[in-house]
Amino acid sequence: MATPWYFVALLLTILTSSQGILTTLSQSNGGYKYDYATVPFLAEVFKLIISGLFLWREMRTSSSATARITTDWKSRKLSNLQWMAIGLLAVGTTTSQVKGCGEASCDSLFTAPIQGYLLGILSAGLSALAGIYTEFLMKRNNDSLYWQNLQLYTFGSLFNVARLIADDFRLGFEKGPWWQRIFDGYSITTWLVVLNLGSTGLLVSWLMKYADNIVKVYSTSMAMLLTMVASIYLFSFKPTVQLFLGIIICIMSLHIYVLFSSTHARGLARDKRSTFQDLEASYRRRKDRFLIQMDEKG
Repeated sequence: MATPWYFVALLLTILTSSQGILTTLSQSNGGYKYDYATVPFLAEVFKLIISGLFLWREMRTSSSATARITTDWKSRKLSNLQWMAIGLLAVGTTTSQVKGCGEASCDSLFTAPIQGYLLGILSAGLSALAGIYTEFLMKRNNDSLYWQNLQLYTFGSLFNVARLIADDFRLGFEKGPWWQRIFDGYSITTWLVVLNLGSTGLLVSWLMKYADNIVKVYSTSMAMLLTMVASIYLFSFKPTVQLFLGIIICIMSLHIYVLFSSTHARGLARDKRSTFQDLEASYRRRKDRFLIQMDEKG
């Protein structure tokens, strides 16, 4: 039985939300006792091992579910209502980040250098393009998800090793080579950060293969808001009116998008059933006419 995409999206939201919280809890006196650069490397190794195990299991069972699931999400067009929902999501997440004027004039809210806004827009655009291209790579053929992950995380591991080696050369090996101190300062919380980061990557690749990039964006956006709410209780974060308004707008956006997607999916299923029934009825009519003609000739 195929895993529902909304279950994976919900799990991704929870894990992404807890990622920042676990990272903060792993700190000591505002810093890290461990080399934080080793965390992404170990997360890549974790994803590599898990993908290899699932690929081995898939090769033994020879399941063909991948091709069936993938084709259901190809060439899908968004409706005007879904575009409006995505616009609401952007408004909601932006609203939650707006800070009050306080004692300063509200005219000073947008006095930051224009380069900062341009770099923010550029970062958002590059992130969107990266997500779209990743989805294209995952869906352009019916290769196994775990085989694709194996290739992806092999390169990820190599690039992280290159980064660790570069850091060693930059610091003059004053702490020794990275592989000798890779676990120095690690605690249970640090290992939870590694497992969280690795699991999040696996869930994202699943959504890119079997759902789409927009579902992933909704998951991470809701995770950001969930992190803010959790920070109220964990780190005495003071909530703002903007935060609650942003949460309400994002929930409305999510409801509109998912509701239309579900309705559209049910409509497609009905159309497929109707088409199959029409073909079956047409076949029976042709068969009856053929039998009648054979009887008349006989």
